[in-house]
Amino acid sequence: MAENLTLARPYAEAAFQLAKGSNALAAWSESLGKLAAITTSAEMLESIGNPRMTPSQLTKLCVDVLGDGGAGKSGGPMTTEQENFVRVLVDNQRLGVVAEISQLFDQLKHAHEGVKDAEITSAFALDDSAMSALVADLQRKFGCQIQATVKVDPTLIGGVRIAVGDEVIDASVRGKLAAMATALKN
Repeated sequence: MAENLTLARPYAEAAFQLAKGSNALAAWSESLGKLAAITTSAEMLESIGNPRMTPSQLTKLCVDVLGDGGAGKSGGPMTTEQENFVRVLVDNQRLGVVAEISQLFDQLKHAHEGVKDAEITSAFALDDSAMSALVADLQRKFGCQIQATVKVDPTLIGGVRIAVGDEVIDASVRGKLAAMATALKN
């Protein structure tokens, strides 16, 4: 995984600079997300590994599939820059790290826009009002926009565990029991 991130980082940074220069961060984020989904499909993995498929054929296949999905700006066809980026990925045999490129691109985009990612793990599914209130509280605490993803983990017993960047807020019953056990041992 660390090697994939190392391989993906320069491509993510290059894509970010292209997107920022053309004021198309959202369109590029969407395109990279779709490309990541496409390149991890069984059919595409078979095409990527096919030694008979030339780089230009593979590039055309990726561009055609992405173009059909409306990956470009405002749901239209891909831009020339996006097509060239796919060509560079194919030529350098980097389609295997597109998921990491997409992830790193989104991190750069969020940092540029002042948005932080929050991973919320809850013991139970959160309804919309509870989620909205939690995100609003996190935005006040961190002083920025919060992009939240929610996971359900019944082993927490109750409460939530929130990770925003390097900071972790553990308000779960499991976390409190672990802290109590540590205190009792000392």
